[in-house]
Amino acid sequence: MDGECVKLLPQVCEVLAVSGESLPDDTSLEKLLDWFSGLNNTGKYLKVIMYYCDPLPQSPARKCLLEVCPCLPEFISAVIHNPAPDPGVLSFAFKLTGLLAATERSFTLLQEDSLRLGLVFDPPHRWREAGFWEDPCVRIGWVQGLGAMLQHSPALHFLVETDLTKVLLQLQTDTSLFVAAAANDVLAHILVNQSLLSEKCVDTEGKENSSVGETVTVEADIQRLALTLGSSHDYATVTMAILEHVKVSLVSKESKERHQTLQSLRLLILIFGQARAPLLGVLLKTVSEPLEALVAEGDSLLTLPLIDVLLTACSCSRRDNPTPDPDEPDAGKTASSLVYRMLDTYKPPEVIHAGASLLRRDHHDSNHKATAAGLLLLPLEMITGLTLPGTQSAGSAEQRSSLAELMNSKTPCVSLLCVCLTHATRLTCTPPDVPIGSLVTVILSLLRICSGQAPSSPIGSAKACRNLIGCGKVQRCSLEALMALAVSPGAAERMSEVFSVLIQYLDNPDSEPTVLHKSYQTLLKWISVCPDPSSTMRDQQGQDLLTVVRKRVCDVRWEVRDSTVEFLGELAALSHSKESALCAYEDSLGCSITPHLAEALQDPESYVRASAITALAQTFTPCWQQGAALRPEQTVLVYRLLEILSGDTEGFPRRAVVRYFTYWLSLWNLNAPEPPSPPSSSSSSSPPLLTTSVCSVLSLGSADLDWEVKVHTLELARLLLCRALSPCSASMSASGAQNPSSPSPRQQPPPHPYAVPGQPASRAPHSQAGAQWAGSAGHGETGEANLGGVLLAGLVEQGVLSVLLSGLFDCDRPVALKACGLLMNLRDAVCPPPPTHADHTAAGPSAVATVTCELQGCDWGREVEALLERACDRTGAEANGRKGADSKSCDWTKEKEEGRGGVSVRVCDVLRSLDLDDRLAVLTQSSDHVQNSPLSLLQDILSVSDTRAADPNAQEVIVDCY
Repeated sequence: MDGECVKLLPQVCEVLAVSGESLPDDTSLEKLLDWFSGLNNTGKYLKVIMYYCDPLPQSPARKCLLEVCPCLPEFISAVIHNPAPDPGVLSFAFKLTGLLAATERSFTLLQEDSLRLGLVFDPPHRWREAGFWEDPCVRIGWVQGLGAMLQHSPALHFLVETDLTKVLLQLQTDTSLFVAAAANDVLAHILVNQSLLSEKCVDTEGKENSSVGETVTVEADIQRLALTLGSSHDYATVTMAILEHVKVSLVSKESKERHQTLQSLRLLILIFGQARAPLLGVLLKTVSEPLEALVAEGDSLLTLPLIDVLLTACSCSRRDNPTPDPDEPDAGKTASSLVYRMLDTYKPPEVIHAGASLLRRDHHDSNHKATAAGLLLLPLEMITGLTLPGTQSAGSAEQRSSLAELMNSKTPCVSLLCVCLTHATRLTCTPPDVPIGSLVTVILSLLRICSGQAPSSPIGSAKACRNLIGCGKVQRCSLEALMALAVSPGAAERMSEVFSVLIQYLDNPDSEPTVLHKSYQTLLKWISVCPDPSSTMRDQQGQDLLTVVRKRVCDVRWEVRDSTVEFLGELAALSHSKESALCAYEDSLGCSITPHLAEALQDPESYVRASAITALAQTFTPCWQQGAALRPEQTVLVYRLLEILSGDTEGFPRRAVVRYFTYWLSLWNLNAPEPPSPPSSSSSSSPPLLTTSVCSVLSLGSADLDWEVKVHTLELARLLLCRALSPCSASMSASGAQNPSSPSPRQQPPPHPYAVPGQPASRAPHSQAGAQWAGSAGHGETGEANLGGVLLAGLVEQGVLSVLLSGLFDCDRPVALKACGLLMNLRDAVCPPPPTHADHTAAGPSAVATVTCELQGCDWGREVEALLERACDRTGAEANGRKGADSKSCDWTKEKEEGRGGVSVRVCDVLRSLDLDDRLAVLTQSSDHVQNSPLSLLQDILSVSDTRAADPNAQEVIVDCY
């Protein structure tokens, strides 16, 4: 394929050089660039490509991509000299040039060629005069191409020689954020990565001694830095230009220069995050004074990037110098003092956001963290009127006064409260270590205020409280904070108070659906950590909750009904996980709620129906698991679910039904992990309703039009296989979800990290477990062989094999992939090795080998029959070619079922004829592995060009572009 690509590449370059309109889609050029990048960086296909370019190829190490594909520099030259190139193609030419020039050899070749890099990256006035520079696509291509080239010292010398650093610094403040960000990336790359290109470090001890007593300047520092790094004069020149530009832009006070200052701060964040000593020290020393000026200025637009720069500087300085000399000037100390000045003097909105940023970054200074925590607690204290530790000394008198006035305005009040609530959990582990109980009490008070109740203390502003009534944003943030605090030590002391407020929210008719959903989630979280949830469910609050839930199940809003049934299901699952801790739920809440869930199966909204089915599955009690007779209402429920699976028009409920039966069967397997006994007692091995309903689910689910329903049906089939093939259930667990019937997780081999769903754990054609399971009639294992035949016949009778074969030939790849893996597991477990001539004459086939199945008169049945015919023909031809071979060795049962039109075949013959290993290899590949290739892309470009040449008015060309 790569040789064909090389043959087509000159034609594609010619087409693109003429016009950029002949492209299949807007991403074609980026895909071409990705292909060239892979070739240039790894040389993956270089040897193959060179074979088509040179009859006597040299060593791959002696040729580069530029030499292998000479049409590329010709293409770049054609685009550069084109008076009216397409902007997209021009941008692509810039990027391609940088990519090719990323190695010194290619850089030298391009400079020596008629195409000179100075002509490609000519100062932009040439492109500006031609009108192309106004297009951001052209500018970003120029920046990215130049950045890709700057991987070696000759490229850096080229940058200095052509004075392109000025252009980069201008583009750093470009109106396009993408261009500005790209320019910042290149500038940071120059400062940080170019310092690593030096081949040796020189001894600067003499230089340092000779500088004692001399005037210390930034320029002198940079020169010493270049010497220390062993870098060239070019590096010092570029570094000086960048740092001077940053220094000037930071101290500029003109309003139109604020954008430039902001971009310089972003550049500093990039550099601080990557730089190491000694570059870091020079950088901190250079920008310390401008940063002090910015802090003193107090521009609110620059607060967040400024605090990020200072915190990054502190962490970098501490990383490179963990034990600084207290007598020596330290830029990290300077940055730390500036952080404290910001927290002490800035206005409330800026200082609270700055404090939040400080806590998120886990700043090492405990004093700063304590100050930030106190500032974040201050708005909560002002609204609720409750005193919190650490707020007494937080903020100056002027900041407190300004904050109190600000809290009377709704928008800033809501914004600041949400910032404080988002960081609630961080406040509990930050000095002064706010007690969990106090913080929970404050959040509950805030929730009461939002629901219309007066604050507990008159200190709270009445106007601010009125602004918060019904504010869903603050309510959601408060509930999320309350949920996060549930797991904190000491939270249980406020359990009763939390339940009371949450039930009030659930009962409030004005609560938004999203707020109700958060209330349910928070309630579940607190119940899960409650030391004795049964006592909570028995008291009056439990009865109040029951009343509220009954009402919400019938809410006019479908979102509320959906959240309610989800809550009931999760509460049921929680009660089972806590064993008898929620017995009150089992006795009182469960029996009265199940009918409501059954009624929700008639809900007009499919999401609610699906949630109700899932919730009903989670309400399974031991009576569903131990084979006890089901109550009439439970039997009616099962038949109702089967009706939904066969007749519901929406996919969500049908998927939920299959998962329901999967969960039911998994619980039965968990409680009865042993395989069923021989036929005499097999009828009592599982509840009759479970047996009959699962067969119906397999039949309906495998014929569903929704591919996810079919995948869930295959999972149900996997559980049946696990139950029947328990000797090899460990290997079966690798083909889907975890196998609940396995005795212990330690006995299961870990799945391969790159295994796909449905792929077996072992590729051995006949595993040890399969040999034991299949047995041999001639070696004293008749009983085991008979049992194997009975179990396999049972799987066929249940319809498991039909589901797997139907899935294998399904048009949806996930379905076929999972079915293929399960069939491979079944084949490896049950199919005995094909009998030799001696075995065939000495003894009859084993009981497993005689088990048959009926091929239905459908597409997959005809496919299997055709495969068996071809396999028999191949085997017969091979047998006829061997002297004395028995041509009947391929004889497979093919009996027409009278009145049914089906064909009966042996299961083992079917499993052997499917070529499952080859099918799995094909299915594992991506669905577009044929079209998703450079060759397809090049062909598409040429196809579009030919079509438009034949019909210039063609509006759309249908292509299969990678």
